[in-house]
Amino acid sequence: QVQLTESGGGLVQAGGSLRLSCAASGRTFSSYVMGWFRQAPGKEREFVAAINWKGGSRYYGDFVKRRFTITRDNAHNKVFLDISTLKPEDTALYSCAAGVGPVPYNAPSYAHWGQGTQVTVSS
Repeated sequence: QVQLTESGGGLVQAGGSLRLSCAASGRTFSSYVMGWFRQAPGKEREFVAAINWKGGSRYYGDFVKRRFTITRDNAHNKVFLDISTLKPEDTALYSCAAGVGPVPYNAPSYAHWGQGTQVTVSS
């Protein structure tokens, strides 16, 4: 079992940057693919980024365009999402997830989810 806790969200002006963190409990953290998803009010959940257990493979949503970077620290059971040049349309609840499914950009591939951290970008 893996428990995930996100942090780092908040209110930020457009053009700013944030680092979101996801802390995981459980001894098998390093065996999971870790992903970030976001959901804005009234919209469907959207894949943001994922990283495999070694960190050698990273996957990004189509909208990312180099503004998002996912990294992980297996020694400390953490995964990070760095976001730069924030835009109002990035406003959403960002959730991290852990899974072993074959398709890292699909939500069903993830068995464990955090509660999310809210990111609000003002114009």
